[in-house]
Amino acid sequence: MFDPKAEAMSRDERAALQRHRLWGLVDRLLVAGGLQARRLREAGVKGGADVTLADLRLLPFTTKQDLWDSYPLDMLAVPRDQVVAIHGSTGTRGRPTLVGYTRADLDLWASMCARSLACAGATAESTVHNAYGYGLFTGGIGIHQGAVALGATVVPMSGGMTARQVRMIADLRPDVLTCTPAYALRLGEAAAEAGADLSSLRAGIFGAEPWSEELRAAIEGVLPLKALDIYGLSEIIGPGVATECLEQNGLHVNEDHFIVEAVDPETGVPVEEGEPGELVFSTPTKQALPLLRYRTGDIASLTHGDCDCGRTLVRMSKVRGRVDDMLVIRGVNLYPSEVERVLLGSGLVCPHYQLVVDRRRPEVRLLVACEEAGEGGREGVAGELAQALHAALGLSAEVRVLPAGTVPRVEVGKAVRVVTWESGEAPLPGLD
Repeated sequence: MFDPKAEAMSRDERAALQRHRLWGLVDRLLVAGGLQARRLREAGVKGGADVTLADLRLLPFTTKQDLWDSYPLDMLAVPRDQVVAIHGSTGTRGRPTLVGYTRADLDLWASMCARSLACAGATAESTVHNAYGYGLFTGGIGIHQGAVALGATVVPMSGGMTARQVRMIADLRPDVLTCTPAYALRLGEAAAEAGADLSSLRAGIFGAEPWSEELRAAIEGVLPLKALDIYGLSEIIGPGVATECLEQNGLHVNEDHFIVEAVDPETGVPVEEGEPGELVFSTPTKQALPLLRYRTGDIASLTHGDCDCGRTLVRMSKVRGRVDDMLVIRGVNLYPSEVERVLLGSGLVCPHYQLVVDRRRPEVRLLVACEEAGEGGREGVAGELAQALHAALGLSAEVRVLPAGTVPRVEVGKAVRVVTWESGEAPLPGLD
């Protein structure tokens, strides 16, 4: 552990710490004024001492729309001259959301990412090959700062230039790989094609997009490492909010700094432990942009209980999907990761796929494009997969098994798992 006192703290001691930090958060928001302060006063809150952890569920939410409405930085809780860095989302769903950081925020972020690396077994003796993108996106710089805080050697490769990435891993012999899960798969395939020796790798920390246990198995099949999940978002701090340890039984949420809830996406009411809900975070120790009950849109479940690694932090499941990523196909609601689980669990196809929502006709249909495993050529694969999807998800989908290399590989950024076909040419060759 990077910080054993915090990561293995008793539940009662952590609750007391959260309570005091929550009081401080509320007081700072009220002093800063603005949207969150106004909502707190409308809820009858005059100071932090008015709030307990049990009361948290009664306080107002903050949303991404609030950040958009306050664009670029109108929700800052510190003077502008205290902001030393700005990061944010890439704006793939519209305008970006921007987040300011003070020096203390950057130190906190580095510590959280150092905890994440330690979860993967990294030490000051480690070399971390960092293939997350650098820039406005928080992935690359967050992990970089964490490696420095841990005292490890970091190789700041960023994304792309796959052949060069493989060469650097083979030559520099890192023990930890960090990138998106889709790119980890691509690196493993490229290494096999090049005959490169990547045997130095021991663990990989893969995040920035939802991914299934079946994709974990596929990654571990092409890379000699344990594949671990990491969770974070720029609005909360970036990567390092939660990470799997080598036990691979859930992501440890750093709840001394990020108070987490899971709520029903429609009603906002907290769900029972172990039940999937929308993750909601409060950030009691952030300075520049502290948020109270921020609705992430990510669906996961929370479970308390000690882990064999010794950490006592609450654990979150893998993210099942995003509220706004849910597909509705002829009355069936599903997340892309659920389709991934069926496809990869069948053993019939490669872990490269794309879902095409065909809206060219009034009745929407779903096309599942994938590539057959092995040498290919076996009859009936598409039919078997269509039956498996219907049995597991109640979904009627048209499965197309395409030639190897048809589905785009990810070199930079996140995998594009869903595309919409509204007119014109087919989004992939072989679709009609």
